[in-house]
Amino acid sequence: MADITRRLGWRHLRGAPTAHIRHHRSGKLVHDGPGLSFWFRSLTAALSEVPVDDRELAMTFHARTSDFQDVTVQATVTYRIADPALAAARLDFSVDPDTGVWRGAPLEQLGTLLTETAQQHALDVLARTSLSSALVDGVTAVRERVAAGLAAEPRPPATGLEVVAVRVVALRPEPEVERALRTPAREQIQQEADRATYERRAVAVERERAIAENELASRIELARREEQLVDQRGTNARREAEEHAAADAVRAEAEAARTVTLAEAEAARTVKLAEAEAARSVRLARAEAEGAREVGAARATAQAAWLQVHAGVDVSILHALTGSRLAENLPHIDSVTISPDVVTGLLARLGDGTRA
Repeated sequence: MADITRRLGWRHLRGAPTAHIRHHRSGKLVHDGPGLSFWFRSLTAALSEVPVDDRELAMTFHARTSDFQDVTVQATVTYRIADPALAAARLDFSVDPDTGVWRGAPLEQLGTLLTETAQQHALDVLARTSLSSALVDGVTAVRERVAAGLAAEPRPPATGLEVVAVRVVALRPEPEVERALRTPAREQIQQEADRATYERRAVAVERERAIAENELASRIELARREEQLVDQRGTNARREAEEHAAADAVRAEAEAARTVTLAEAEAARTVKLAEAEAARSVRLARAEAEGAREVGAARATAQAAWLQVHAGVDVSILHALTGSRLAENLPHIDSVTISPDVVTGLLARLGDGTRA
C-alpha cells in the first residue's frame, strides 16, 4: 500500500520498490514505474498500484480418483505480475488518493483465477488415476500437469501474470481410507518387527545356550581342578603328618636321651653327694667319738682329781660342800619353811656327826 500524506490541499505519494505506480491526470499518463514519489492533486489524479513482487498462493481443494475415492490436494503457486500496465488495464488496481487503499480486491481475483485453473488441471489428472497410484506418483503428476496447464492457459498471460513455480505439498485421502491403507503396511511392518523380534530372541537363546555350555565347561574344569586340589591337599596333609611324626619321633628320642642323660647326671650327682655326705658323717662321727673319748678322759681325769682332792677332807666339810652345791643346783626359792621335826632331825644328825 502506498504511503500518502497531505500538505495544503496537495497529496504526496511515496511508493515501494515492489509496487508499480501508474498516475493518470485528465486521462493522460503522468507517472509510471516502481518506487515512485511525487506530488499530485486528488481531484484530478487517477492512481493505480500494481505489486510486482513474487507472491505465494496456497490452495487446498478436493478431487476424486478413478476408483471414486476423495483426496485432498494441498498446493502452492508462486506468481508475479510481469506486465503491470496490462494487469492494471484488465483488473481494478486503483487506489484511493486520500488513503492509498485499493478500491477493489484485485489480488483476490488473481487468486481465484489461479486456483480454479490449477484445480481444473489437477481434477483432470486425478480423475484418470487410481487412489493407490495417486498416493504413490500423484504429487509429481499433479505438479507437472498444473504447471503445464497454467503455462498453456491463455487467461493468466492476458492478465499480465507469470507463474514462477508450482508446488504440491500433499495429496491425502479421507481419514478412514488413509487408516485402511495404512493397515497392510502397518501389519507388514509389525510382521517385520515380530520377525526381527523372533530372530533376536533366537539369537539370544543361541547366545544363552553358548553361555550355558561355556558355564558348564567352566564348572567341569573347575570340578576337575578342585579334585586335583583335594588330592594335592591330601598328599600335602600326609606329607605334613609324616613330617610331624618324624619330627615328633626325633623330638621324643632327643627328649628320652636328654632325660636319660639328666637321670644319669642326677644319679652321679646323688651318688657323689651321698658319698660326700657319708664321708662327712664318718668324719663327724670320728670327730665326735674322738671328742667324746677326750671329754670322757678329761672328765675321768677331773673326777679322779676331784675325788683325790676330797679323799682327805673331813666329812663335815663334804656335807657343807654338798649343801652348797645342792643350793647352787636348786631352783629359785622365795621362802623356806622349816618345821621342828626337820630341825630336830638335822640337829640330831649334826650331833651324831660331832661325836663321831
